Amino acid sequence: MNKFLTLDSDDLNATALALSNSVRISIISLLAEGPQNIKDIADKLNIPMSSTTINIQKLEDVGIITSELRPGKRGSQKICSLSAKKIIFDFEKELETDTDHSVHIPMPIGQFVACDVHPTCGIASELKPIGLYDETKTFYLPEKVDAQLIWFSHGYLEYNFPNKTPYGATLDSIEVIGEVCSEAPGTNEDWPSDITVWINGREIGTWTSPGDFGNKKGFLTPVWWETDKTQYGILKHWSVTKDGSFIDAIPVADTTLKDLAINQTPFIKLRIGVKDDAPNKGGMNLFGHKFGNYNQDLVMKLTYHYESKK
Repeated sequence: MNKFLTLDSDDLNATALALSNSVRISIISLLAEGPQNIKDIADKLNIPMSSTTINIQKLEDVGIITSELRPGKRGSQKICSLSAKKIIFDFEKELETDTDHSVHIPMPIGQFVACDVHPTCGIASELKPIGLYDETKTFYLPEKVDAQLIWFSHGYLEYNFPNKTPYGATLDSIEVIGEVCSEAPGTNEDWPSDITVWINGREIGTWTSPGDFGNKKGFLTPVWWETDKTQYGILKHWSVTKDGSFIDAIPVADTTLKDLAINQTPFIKLRIGVKDDAPNKGGMNLFGHKFGNYNQDLVMKLTYHYESKK
């Protein structure tokens, strides 16, 4: 679940209309307790399945609810969950000039172009494990593209993000957003690991994950995934501007956009992993949009502007 759903004026009317219904408010209140299937929602609110389905669809249309099919005892079942904890109307965004822009580039976590991983390691889709656990050959199977969870004890994954900065625009920042945590045998809340991000071969910053989280089921983690295994991570933000590098807006390094030579290639190379000589070599789990707590893949956000013409 994302913390906030941010709306601009284009979204506000549709969202207000979706919330102007007591049944939908009741559905949101139920889902605040955790994901539930449509039949349970209908039963608890004592309303027909048809009405439940229609109201859930209206909340899905404005991004308040997300749904997915999961295996059930009798075929598949539709599981609904909240997309955000809070809804915010972004007044500041409405005041931005037309010269300020950004683009989000989602990258499925199985779309890595290079890797160097070491056991314990493995890959899982939303439906089943891919290949064999603790077998590095798994990371070269074609099925890896379906990954929703990837884990390894040390090493890295590397991705090529398209450089979507328009011609004539000036890049202001690159932000990398991903749900990650440590990788312990089983799970261990106290298992620190130093997770590092590189862009175009330059180190951006290292965040120390406190542990491998399995104390409760992840909101999006499939029902078939064993409860004694990693369940969710923490959503982290690595960013680079003209002034330096940051993790969650806290300065961590002197690497700047100029150092990255972004415009020399049509893609931006991202590497994420745990160094062989890391002080806390506690591995890494990387989550896709159907595993863990956050409905997103690995994301790169490019913010840019055009020079004002006078």
